[in-house]
Amino acid sequence: MNSSAWTAPIAAAPVCGDVSVPASKSLTNRYLLLAALADDAGRGTPSTVINPLQSRDSQLMLAALERLGAGIEHLKVAGEPAVRITPISLGGGTSSPTAETAAEPVAVDCGLAGTVMRFLPAVAALTGRRVFFDGDATAYHRPMGAVLEGLRGLGVQITEEGEPGFLPFTIHPHEQGLTGDEVTIDASASSQFVSGLLLAAARFPRGLTLHHSGSQVPSLEHVEMTLKVLRDLGVEVDSPTPYSWRVQPGVIEPFTVRVEPDLSNAGPFLCAAAVTGGEVSMPGWPLSSTQIGRRWPELLRDFGCDVKLEPTSDSTGTLYVRGPQRLSSPGVVDGTAELTPTVAALAALCPEETKFTSVQHLRGHETDRLAALVAEIRRLGGQAEETDDGFRVLSPVRHGAEVFSYADHRMATFGAILGLVIPEVSVEDIGSTSKTMPDFPQRWKELVAP
Repeated sequence: MNSSAWTAPIAAAPVCGDVSVPASKSLTNRYLLLAALADDAGRGTPSTVINPLQSRDSQLMLAALERLGAGIEHLKVAGEPAVRITPISLGGGTSSPTAETAAEPVAVDCGLAGTVMRFLPAVAALTGRRVFFDGDATAYHRPMGAVLEGLRGLGVQITEEGEPGFLPFTIHPHEQGLTGDEVTIDASASSQFVSGLLLAAARFPRGLTLHHSGSQVPSLEHVEMTLKVLRDLGVEVDSPTPYSWRVQPGVIEPFTVRVEPDLSNAGPFLCAAAVTGGEVSMPGWPLSSTQIGRRWPELLRDFGCDVKLEPTSDSTGTLYVRGPQRLSSPGVVDGTAELTPTVAALAALCPEETKFTSVQHLRGHETDRLAALVAEIRRLGGQAEETDDGFRVLSPVRHGAEVFSYADHRMATFGAILGLVIPEVSVEDIGSTSKTMPDFPQRWKELVAP
């Protein structure tokens, strides 16, 4: 066993307590990007994002936006952390870049953040500057081809320094700026390909009509999130036909917004009650949300939990989850996207088989999550196998072992959940949770081993 591995605390009694989680990563990075593109007739009025997620992914986004020319100021608003962002001066979308700006190369570190590597190339194309995108070694396995294909269709010149369709690559300034307004891409590998083009499209000279050529878009909830965020900020966007979207060109007015909690990151804490037969409450749960984590009440009920949401205001409530005496599998779990590793921890404790479907795109996430989950369930004495569009958990885990995280925050929390009820489970790199929750080990210990 790795001597530096984190020993997952086992629950000596049913887990009970109140839980809070940081802000949504998905919403945080969308708002930060749009704040950098917001402008009021060139006056440079800043936008303010209140309660942004403070994690590696959001830090990478802020650092990248600053490299691209945004002003970043950290402050407090009514006692809450906030970021004030002065917009980027755009040169590549509506006018030719100057010789001075074109000659100044910019390097963007994407780390392992999909929202940075897939959202910012379109922003870079608007700056009129040469921008080099690179990231962690493990990021070289995350597909980028659809974003690059879409930008090329808009007249952007791109040089790929590594394997085609992956990091690293360079966005080059073009004398004509962005020349196209309609492209077709295959976003079957990630919904981020769609969001990455739509988010910046209002600042394209002629807007954008975007078509998806495949039969489905994974994690379509994240596209719906992008559309709602854009509409809430006054951007004219619609979907005239399935898998087609139209963003009208126009100004994004400066704004102030507060980011809601990350409902995906709530999953491990809610599952702590589920696997131990305990009870966890989570105040501030949004009554309506575009986050895929809004599915947690439904998913937990499917595994036998008692779940209720009691409104406390017009927009939020307190979510209560009480675990059953014994988890039971719903049989089939469909399209859980980024929630899948957490749901898989529940399935790995059920005596019945659970089949996960429509999650084949997870092979291109922080790691190949399907292969990782099958490997780790087997390492803990369970049986699992991959399928074309997902995987099957055939029998429950039976003993402890060191769970590998694969530099993936959701694989690390998968191990933490199982460690509550399986003795001698350790997680090889609990630090990977810093991607979205830097203080996860402390929060986990405060809930499960007070």
